[in-house]
Amino acid sequence: MGILDSAQDVFGKGVSAAKGAVSGVAVEQQPFMKGFVRLCGDGWDQGWHERNGGNLTYRMTDAEVAACRPFFNEVPSEWVSMGVQADNLRGAFFTTTGSGRYMRNVPLDPAHNVGIVEINDAGDAWRIVWGLKDGGKPTSEFPTHFMNHSVRMKATDGACRVIYHAHPGNVIALTFVMPLDARTITRALWKAMTECIVVFPKGVGVVPWMVPGGADIAAATSELMKTYDAAIWAQHGLFCSGPDFDTTFGLMHTIEKAAAIYAEARLLNGGSDDFQNTITDDGLRAIARDFKLDINESFLD
Repeated sequence: MGILDSAQDVFGKGVSAAKGAVSGVAVEQQPFMKGFVRLCGDGWDQGWHERNGGNLTYRMTDAEVAACRPFFNEVPSEWVSMGVQADNLRGAFFTTTGSGRYMRNVPLDPAHNVGIVEINDAGDAWRIVWGLKDGGKPTSEFPTHFMNHSVRMKATDGACRVIYHAHPGNVIALTFVMPLDARTITRALWKAMTECIVVFPKGVGVVPWMVPGGADIAAATSELMKTYDAAIWAQHGLFCSGPDFDTTFGLMHTIEKAAAIYAEARLLNGGSDDFQNTITDDGLRAIARDFKLDINESFLD
């Protein structure tokens, strides 16, 4: 993909693996589930998911829920309170990776490592209706995913359906040597590779180190996701959102690649970011103009 591709193509106009439902077809064979499984495998192959690290959730469409319902458990699990609440996700269904389950095993046995959960009418609890066999539970970071889904659903008029969390090494490394400031890190990433401002024109948010899995980090992350498609967790990883699996994976991949380029450039420059050549702020504005991007102008000088 080159910079001369249209902005629409850059955002992933091609195959959207997060769409589609087929009546009478088992959950594992549904198009959306194949896309879900593929992303888990691709993330593992990238090295972003050591052990059981990282997680993925997908907000299902009504058609997908209807197609999967004949395969739901005869008796759902008990309701489990999340400690967070969202009115716009009352009664929603999510596909989610499991707590303690490994991304590398998702393609081998989706029903063991992935589940479908239903949200109650109050929007504050979940229950398992399919998958996560042998006593599995949704990812421990489900409350953070849930609140991010709520925020991104509102911010995108319902278009956002995927939230993906992984541990890309170069992004994590940046949080040790750079100010934990969205403007500083976004500028470094935008200038690392020409297409970055096209892929994430609003920039990348940054959450300082916090204990994962609870309501506090869920609130901090979801506040940033009102503005950004992606948020870095310092010394931990990256959260990305998107309308489908291809776009969301592509966002993660682009940010991590830009972080790697920036780190390599600093290494070649003796540790300094005073580079001999770089993309100027006027250059970034020119990209935004030609691609008709609504960029975060406050991040430019």
